[in-house]
Amino acid sequence: MDRTLVLIRHGQSDWNLKNLFTGWKDPDLTPVGVEEARAAGRRLKALGLRFDKAFTSALTRAQHTTRLVLEELGQSDLPTVRDIRLNERDYGDLSGLNKAEAAQKWGDEQVMIWRRSYDVPPPGGESLRDTLARVLPYYDQDILPCVLRGEPTVVVAHGNSLRALLMVLERATPETIPGIELATGVPVVYRLRADSTVDSKQVLEA
Repeated sequence: MDRTLVLIRHGQSDWNLKNLFTGWKDPDLTPVGVEEARAAGRRLKALGLRFDKAFTSALTRAQHTTRLVLEELGQSDLPTVRDIRLNERDYGDLSGLNKAEAAQKWGDEQVMIWRRSYDVPPPGGESLRDTLARVLPYYDQDILPCVLRGEPTVVVAHGNSLRALLMVLERATPETIPGIELATGVPVVYRLRADSTVDSKQVLEA
């Protein structure tokens, strides 16, 4: 049985370009992000992949990326499940600030703790641990069963919400996960075993 799970971080957004903390704010893709999403679809098509299930977040940049990927695959009519539990980490009071503004307000060291620690949330926001607490049950209950039934599945989401899935798939730890980066618009193709562990991983870089 082919148990395929593909993870894609959305293409570059307007706020990625401006180096702003984005979180639950809702900017759309830049022209570069649109091309990243289309290129992701073309690379998946070149592998011969088609999907039975698609999941994405409640945010525009992830939904737009999903539509473009599916267009390139000739699957624009594939129903897509949108769920707030796949949203990016909520950066709270940091949202909308660039890194320099945040450092001016709270200091470089404190901002780095909020960005890179596992369990220290920014004011009014979520820690990475908080993000995992909503993403992982959703993965276990809604996404993983599709994969294990042999339904090729794509999840288009965000850097931090996808890190939650990497903690399961790649057995990352609270110490190692903050340092893992996912490039925008680059599909990661996993083939799973029947026990849901990873049999193989392929990163479809340009």
